[in-house]
Amino acid sequence: MKTMLNGPENLSRRCYRLLAIIAGVAAVVLPAAAQERATVLRPARVFDGDTMHEGWIVVVEGDRITAAGPAAGISVPAAAESIDLPGQTLLPGLIEGHSHILLHPYNETSWTDQVLNESLGERTARAVNHVRASLMAGVTTMRDLGTEGAGYADAGIKAAIEKGVIPGPRMIITSRAIVATGTYNPTGAPEFTLPKGAEEADGYDDLVRVTRDQIGRGADWIKVYADYRWGVDGTAAPTFTERELRTIVEVAASSGRYVVAHASTTEGMRRAIEAGVRTIDHGDGGTREIFAMMVARGIALCPTLAAGDAISQYGGWRKGIDPEPARIRRKRESFALALEVGVPICFGGDIGVYPHGDNVRELELMVDYGMDTTDVLHAATAGNAGYFGINDRVGSVRPGLYADLIAVDGDPTADISALRDVRLVMKGGEIYRRQ
Repeated sequence: MKTMLNGPENLSRRCYRLLAIIAGVAAVVLPAAAQERATVLRPARVFDGDTMHEGWIVVVEGDRITAAGPAAGISVPAAAESIDLPGQTLLPGLIEGHSHILLHPYNETSWTDQVLNESLGERTARAVNHVRASLMAGVTTMRDLGTEGAGYADAGIKAAIEKGVIPGPRMIITSRAIVATGTYNPTGAPEFTLPKGAEEADGYDDLVRVTRDQIGRGADWIKVYADYRWGVDGTAAPTFTERELRTIVEVAASSGRYVVAHASTTEGMRRAIEAGVRTIDHGDGGTREIFAMMVARGIALCPTLAAGDAISQYGGWRKGIDPEPARIRRKRESFALALEVGVPICFGGDIGVYPHGDNVRELELMVDYGMDTTDVLHAATAGNAGYFGINDRVGSVRPGLYADLIAVDGDPTADISALRDVRLVMKGGEIYRRQ
């Protein structure tokens, strides 16, 4: 004891350090230390979410951007680490708008077999890999639109990411999604009641209860299937009435949440628009009138081009060799019409149908289908941040926002595929990938 008292540290200091370790105070101290770190990023150019700038630098302190602009006009913290990014473009982390982390590509295992035959443990383990793959591909925020039979596993994945247990994007989750009774899969012999890929609900009281229950279990948004393939001979047809859809929107809005609608038919889209949803995903049946309604009400379209592209190839289409299937031609036409009318376009490819980490595939198709490259970059960053109501936190390179930043080799406004060559991934000031 005497030696300890006379040592370089007295007993009280040693006891404090020991108690801190035992009590887990170290976990509390670490973020405070992180707040003191400063990093200066020096790329060839910066896309701020709207505009490309040459000669900019970006200063990050702790988990936030504290300065961004011409190097000559910025005072750099004395102890800041400098990261040179020659020839590279720095931009906000991508915001994926339509993902399914609990699914993997259908050419590996069909959707039905995943829902019915894969255990919740296996599906959750796969999801851990899926969120990491998207983060490494430059996606720092992700809106996940339904667990497809995996219950509330998305809430667990989101919590694990937030606690630092696993790496992944910031998650916006919809949990189980809502479908009308008798409309969704899997289906089989009529005498059997099979587990469904979403939660069934009908009518005012039931929809109020289910919407509130999903919110109470962690859903950030509510997803509803405004139509599905339950029409004659399996054709797509509207499911909920406009009044039922309004009920879901009203309950969600009372908690400050948005509703996203799966809708591919003209009537399903119309009902969802009238009900007041925030985004319509797929939108294949959009007409000039329907798209004009979306413009008037500020409803964004998430076209999910890559899902149809992938499914067509799974079905035997040899892209680049065979003529484009009718499904692809119709999608090109509806997307072109949406652009012509001026519909706000959301980036979201329905990833899970195709491999996680291949998020840029949707952006490449958006350009291929006629969207301006700079507009595509905006959609994937500041655009989605605005549509999702999170532009006060992410989506742009400006002081005060989270330091969710990526760097890619080359200039993605000249070639969108430059987004595939990710050299740096930073989320909340922490570097997850650096080459």
